[in-house]
Amino acid sequence: MAKVTLGKTGITVEKNGFGALPIQRISTAEAVKLLRKAYDNGITYFDTARWYTDSEEKLGEAFDGMREKVYLATKTGASTAEEFWKDLEVSLHNLRTDYIDVYQFHNPASCPRPGDGSGLYEAMLEAKEKGMIRHIGITNHRLHVAHEAVASGLYETLQFPFSYLATEKETALAEECRRADMGFVAMKALSGGLITNSAAAYAFLAQYDYVLPIWGVQRETELDEFLSYVDNPPSLTEELKAVIRKDREELLGDFCRGCGYCMPCPVGIEINNCARMSLLIRRSPSAAQLTKEVQEKMKRIEQCLHCGRCRSKCPYGLDTPALLQKNYQDYCEILAGKAY
Repeated sequence: MAKVTLGKTGITVEKNGFGALPIQRISTAEAVKLLRKAYDNGITYFDTARWYTDSEEKLGEAFDGMREKVYLATKTGASTAEEFWKDLEVSLHNLRTDYIDVYQFHNPASCPRPGDGSGLYEAMLEAKEKGMIRHIGITNHRLHVAHEAVASGLYETLQFPFSYLATEKETALAEECRRADMGFVAMKALSGGLITNSAAAYAFLAQYDYVLPIWGVQRETELDEFLSYVDNPPSLTEELKAVIRKDREELLGDFCRGCGYCMPCPVGIEINNCARMSLLIRRSPSAAQLTKEVQEKMKRIEQCLHCGRCRSKCPYGLDTPALLQKNYQDYCEILAGKAY
């Protein structure tokens, strides 16, 4: 069973973390069953956030009375110290605990520091001194903010997208964390669902013994896949290397990762799915993307105001309105039977 230690935190867990964003989409009973099965099979690191609706509450229900047996990581999107303390109190209440193992700033546009005027880092430090949190972390989708966080020496963990679609820049960032003895948590290890071969994803990340992947899990079958790799880890065979090469050829470049930071759209376009619809259709059963409900969501692109809000908020610097238009055109051609 492979283990990973998150840098100077000393937190050592199985090299399988549980990303709890998807459990907001299922019932409490289903979520609790899933979370406990994960724990029963060796997973002890669970990551959530205040922004994930009722995800924290479901974790609190699942692990009530067994707090010391798991590591709980959550996040705050606060922009002021007042909002920080409010978020922290709500998270502690939801998680049914008096401390959080890793408390993270959630994708801030800049790296919070002491004396920057926001009071955020000072609040984080005070919360740690009071024992309300044990380790200070940060999550991000922007390379420059991530590098700033590592260089600052202020953070114990960094959570950043990392998969076999990573470029040399992301790989260098992970290595930078290792050298700084900073825990590296890999989110988007399946690239928001665009990577469909979990064995290839798992084998790729297994090469980095200092990286903890957190898998977004919603269904028991998905959990079973990752659990099956614990005792029988897939290796990077020529077959899996071929899968990775093919995916990199198809997906590297300007594609929407589905992170959702461009949302909400003023006219209600579901940008995080609509801007990558062509890829979703290619890489998953197309029937699920051609329903009347999805057609209505795609048609909403016609109402785009071209206000530029989504473009300005994209952490990857994508021309999101152009991606929406391209995907809508492709989608209409698919419906008309002119493509795929």
